[in-house]
Amino acid sequence: MGAAHDQISVFCENRRGRMVGPGGFRGRGCWDWIRVFCAGLLAVALEPRLWAESVPPETMPVVVVTNDMTMEPGARLGVRLVVRASHVTIDSRGASLIGPGRKGDLDSYEKAGVGILVEGGVGVTLRNIRVHGFATGLVVRESAAVVVEECDFSDNYHNPRHGWGELPPRGGILFEKASHCIVRNTRANRVWDGIHLVDSDDNLILDNDFSECSNTCAKLWKASRNKFLRNNLSHGIRIDRDAGEVHARDSTGVLIETGSDDNYWYRNDITHGGDGVFIRPLNRWVSRGNVFVENDMSYANNNCVESWSPGNVFIRNKANHGSYGFWLGGSDQTVLIGNEAAYNGLTNGWHNAPEPGFGHGGIVIVGGPSSHTVLDGNDVHDNNGAGIAFRGDVQSKGTRWRTEHWIVQRNRIVNNRFGVWGRWGNAILMAGNIFANNSEGNFIEDVTDLIELQSSQNPGPTPNAIITGPAIATAGSLVTLDALLSSDASGAALNYLWWLDGLAGSGRTFERKFDRPGFYRIGLTVHNGKSAALAWRDLLVVKPVEQELGTERGAADWGFEFEPADGRGRIVFVDESPGVVGTHCLRFTPNPYPGAYATAVYPAARNANWNFEGKRHLQFWIKTLNPNIPGWQNAGPVVRFIGSHGTIEYKPAKDANLLNDPPYSEARWTWMSVQIPLAGDDQWVCTKTGDAGLNHVSAITISLDSWGGDPFTVWIDGLAVE
Repeated sequence: MGAAHDQISVFCENRRGRMVGPGGFRGRGCWDWIRVFCAGLLAVALEPRLWAESVPPETMPVVVVTNDMTMEPGARLGVRLVVRASHVTIDSRGASLIGPGRKGDLDSYEKAGVGILVEGGVGVTLRNIRVHGFATGLVVRESAAVVVEECDFSDNYHNPRHGWGELPPRGGILFEKASHCIVRNTRANRVWDGIHLVDSDDNLILDNDFSECSNTCAKLWKASRNKFLRNNLSHGIRIDRDAGEVHARDSTGVLIETGSDDNYWYRNDITHGGDGVFIRPLNRWVSRGNVFVENDMSYANNNCVESWSPGNVFIRNKANHGSYGFWLGGSDQTVLIGNEAAYNGLTNGWHNAPEPGFGHGGIVIVGGPSSHTVLDGNDVHDNNGAGIAFRGDVQSKGTRWRTEHWIVQRNRIVNNRFGVWGRWGNAILMAGNIFANNSEGNFIEDVTDLIELQSSQNPGPTPNAIITGPAIATAGSLVTLDALLSSDASGAALNYLWWLDGLAGSGRTFERKFDRPGFYRIGLTVHNGKSAALAWRDLLVVKPVEQELGTERGAADWGFEFEPADGRGRIVFVDESPGVVGTHCLRFTPNPYPGAYATAVYPAARNANWNFEGKRHLQFWIKTLNPNIPGWQNAGPVVRFIGSHGTIEYKPAKDANLLNDPPYSEARWTWMSVQIPLAGDDQWVCTKTGDAGLNHVSAITISLDSWGGDPFTVWIDGLAVE
């Protein structure tokens, strides 16, 4: 067959070593299988162009793999592979799958489909195969223990001219509900996303080259406990510098979002991105527990590291030569140890979006709350702005929220415009920092409880701060927290400082009665006179209720409705333990969710016949997880009392949504207390329709409206009228 044979020759070997047709062509030998998809192609066999370029995407042959497969070295095949078997190996020995995408024709790539699909498989191995010309090179879906090694998924969908905003998943490698997989020594260059993990946990990604991507080099969505080791994730950027474009649109080296927790990043090259690392909670669903060790995120067009999520750790990373080194607004409970943040915001480098007051900076935490933060042993130098900057809420001048409960110690802060620039903070401890040649010195204003320990050339080991005690307490009862397990390795005496709206105690034990239900942010700082450590307790204070309405093992009695009603929507109700009031809470999920308001109704029969005359308020606790971007829309939650002759509605004033803009930062990931006066007030608008009254209420409804149509989840507890 000549040239045609070089393009499509392949053979499959089963476990007995017999030559068979790949993809389960039972009873056919290799040449029989070749004839199946070669028929009608002799007219193009001798053309110099690739066979795949002559075949429409919808007619491209699909090979379903059920046995081990080995390909002819150097073969160029115009086929797709689909693997729905387990414990099979595909070793292409350098062969290529050529998709219908044509260079310079973006539309052809959008329609080109998937090169290799592994679906529902366990123990599948892909080795030494090149796949290009497709919308996505490899998709691994609902599979486990898949190994991808020595492969190349470059030159699939790539769109450096795309403007702002996201596109559907495409590019190099896509994992969907894949776990315990390994990807190593593999490439995906000149693609939209190098590797994209969706609902995929416990995977190992090591020694790969996913650089030069037009959207992201690595993207995680609801993907947890994955390890990224020694990968090239550089040049994740989309920008037209020749046209004078300043910002790199939405591109970044690493994008982590929507509950992607506890991932580990070690010695990756994440340089020259739009951002280096971006931890983004556009839908208010934060990503916590991610640990970054010895990565290089330098030369980012915007921020070497940008995060709006709490509880992440950065150790010995480089964040140099960007517009900012670390930009961490809204990043409570963050730890930075031993990082370098230098040469950021220089006029001869990237210097986008300078901030009023301090310009640019090495470590900058502004724009959102940042309680319980540790900056220890960082080298922050030669920045065109602040070495370290913090700032509370600008609009309210720190009234709404302040930068709170920090330790800034043993940092080298030299050759910046400002050393430390800080405003509207509280409980900031500074110890053992080295300041030199910062042209405008330090600027610290409107900061209460600023503590500066005496400098020491030998600060010794850092103390260890530990809090024991409850995380949920009952209103009116005595709460006891203690720091008895805190320690100092040198044996030095420890000082204890407890923080709750200012200094609240200085002993090893903290005791307090909380009469009002709600959330309380309690911080502990321990120091030995030279260095310090911190711990905290996010305390929920709850009040027992006389009659809990449907949230204590009442899931079976709830119903639902949708606005508008189209007959498609459903809400699933589940009793879940533990809750915050009693032993259980109510969890509900609209699925399918048709959009607009989803309403939970209790009781579904609307036959309660409650008399709420003389009651003062409606109360409940709520927490949510919403994958839809940008989260919630319209007023919410909206609560209604349904009667036989009318309705009483309670809606947040100015159509606000409490879930988009909660009263405290921690409500993004923990419970929030809601209390609605039955008479209404300046925060809650009360509207009556018909002949509605509190003396005859047949049902209570709770409504939420989300952008997008993906299912979201809501937890409600302690629903009561008192």
